[in-house]
Amino acid sequence: MITSDYHVHSNFSSDGKVSMEDMINQAIRLGLKTLCFTDHMDFDYPQIGDYSFDLDVKKYYTKLQMMKEKYKSQIELLTGIELGYQPHVIDSMNALVKEYNFDFVINSVHVLDNYDPYYPTYWEGKTEEEGILKCFETIKESCENFTDFNVCGHIDYIVRYAPSTKVKYHEYSYPNYADLIDEILRTLIYNGKGIEVNSSGYKYGLGHPHPKTEILKRYKELGGEIITIGSDAHLPDHIAYNFEAVAELLNNLGYRYYTNFKAGKAIMERLV
Repeated sequence: MITSDYHVHSNFSSDGKVSMEDMINQAIRLGLKTLCFTDHMDFDYPQIGDYSFDLDVKKYYTKLQMMKEKYKSQIELLTGIELGYQPHVIDSMNALVKEYNFDFVINSVHVLDNYDPYYPTYWEGKTEEEGILKCFETIKESCENFTDFNVCGHIDYIVRYAPSTKVKYHEYSYPNYADLIDEILRTLIYNGKGIEVNSSGYKYGLGHPHPKTEILKRYKELGGEIITIGSDAHLPDHIAYNFEAVAELLNNLGYRYYTNFKAGKAIMERLV
């Protein structure tokens, strides 16, 4: 049974919908033991739409300390952050992690060549395969060049926004990218980093979490053990989204533990 959610957003993220307390109270109602907030910080996010992802980290951090104290008898609250990688902001990312004592840091890629693939402009002038390949290449680069993180976030989330997904889910072929994905996984394992199982893939109708089953299977084959479970929730109803399916999938793949982080240290928890 999964009793912690390690990827949750509040209205401190520019795409967040509700307050921390709304998210906390829902987690308590669901019987979770641990909730880790991981609000967005994307340095130099391109000004395409309405989002900036410029987190007021000081205010966020202070608020979380208050919430920890207020709810300490009901749920364990942890301070995390989701950092958006771009090669030219590594110094800012490193400085931020050194300034604050985060329990947990997710390394995610949301911007590629100054475009967010959420927007159709990213896909102009390239095939879907080229667009997806660029994302995996950038994730590989992020895992090699940025080291102050615990897990790599939603490795294949880009498929949500592939043009064909708007019509019918783009079932990208893992073998087409296997060499590159294996390099990502080997780099993470070698450096003592992990991956997250992000259940929002179910919410988006993909039929699997991020990453897809073949990648989770391959990670285990290569010796990977560090896996956190997160819903990527921006609303209370999405906290712990379809964690039952995640637990079943991981058990079927032979995983017996998932990972929590506290003060940057991995804690292994039994799945069953």
